[in-house]
Amino acid sequence: MKLEVGYIDITDIQFSDKASLQDGVLYVDRDAITAMILEDERIRAVELDIAKPGESVRITPVKDVIEPRVKVEGPGEIFPGVLSKVQTVGSGRTHVLRGAAVVTTGKIVGFQEGIIDMTGLGAEYTPFSKTFNLVANFTPVDGLTAHDYENALRLAGLKMAKALGELGREVEPNEVKTYEHLPVMQGAEKYPELPRVGYVQMLQSQGLMHDTYVYGVDMKQSLTTMISPTEVLDGAIISGNCVSACDKNTTYHHLNNPVIHDLFEAHGKTLNFAAMIITNENVYLADKERSSDWTAKLVEYLDLDGVIISQEGFGNPDTDLIMNCKKIEAVGTRTVIITDEYAGRDGTSQSLADADASADAVVTGGNANQVVVLPKLDKVIGTLDYVDKIAGGFENNLQEDGSIVVELQAITGATNELGFNRLSAR
Repeated sequence: MKLEVGYIDITDIQFSDKASLQDGVLYVDRDAITAMILEDERIRAVELDIAKPGESVRITPVKDVIEPRVKVEGPGEIFPGVLSKVQTVGSGRTHVLRGAAVVTTGKIVGFQEGIIDMTGLGAEYTPFSKTFNLVANFTPVDGLTAHDYENALRLAGLKMAKALGELGREVEPNEVKTYEHLPVMQGAEKYPELPRVGYVQMLQSQGLMHDTYVYGVDMKQSLTTMISPTEVLDGAIISGNCVSACDKNTTYHHLNNPVIHDLFEAHGKTLNFAAMIITNENVYLADKERSSDWTAKLVEYLDLDGVIISQEGFGNPDTDLIMNCKKIEAVGTRTVIITDEYAGRDGTSQSLADADASADAVVTGGNANQVVVLPKLDKVIGTLDYVDKIAGGFENNLQEDGSIVVELQAITGATNELGFNRLSAR
């Protein structure tokens, strides 16, 4: 599959009476977006705001972040199986509004939601302090269940991203990149001397409010399977989960998965990016055994020389991570795992809830228990009502001077396990 991605650089975002994209400036019709959102009877009200890099703005509690995109050529549409029919994406051409993002917030859905600061210390830990953000602050109707509220927010955010992406359909991109993923045998014939490397992406699927969707299907309903990496870059996977903000893969993370990008960059040079496998993270031992067995079987079937495994979440999923690592190593394929650590505030506790001697090549995204003090900012989009309840917060952590004491766990993307962050160890 061959996908062309046209990157349109966004340099500013403003509200306007007419939606358009001109010379890098994204003009948003506030009334039109509001009307579109309120078509969902589950949402009573929505406030739209803008947060730009360097502004004294805090967004919390953050649910999801989505990058605006539009399919301009080829089969399918953006976010297939959710906003459009189920049709395979990953080929043709897609335009991306690079530097723009939709951020959803509002009354808390689950306790594992986060903070985005656009300036100050907190901004150093989140990639979304560098994006021009259209923020939607939602108020649900009374009595709406958490699951229905999450669904309403998720769909609203995706619709907003699609509407903004549509503005880039006829715009000439600043840069066009081509990503091509060959069938297994064609790749082997074209690069016979290069090591065959695969990518196993673990998707959060540990139960209610821990959901990741592939072509609109909750991944917990699927066995381990294969997917083209170009499909992922084209919107086949979206986030719907409430894992800790620091290592949650938002929809933006899936669309810009750096493991995929780096493997494509090395493809045909130092390695053959031969296959991508997606697997779920489970609650019960039998399900963990089943999924990790299938992962190892697929790796062996594809005759891969090496595999990168990325995790999402922590604690219970550490067992899935180690099972995948151990079983893949047992079939003769070397592994590198990407995770983060919950090593205690002093860094001396056990970093993972599970371990094995076969996990001898590890990339870390940092210690999520590290404590930071976020300074008071001039403006809050959302509410501070939950900063003591979200994962990484604690009682009385909102100080009299307006500053907030939290673990990195509370900052969206701080220790992301795709490596989409600035922390690691050496």
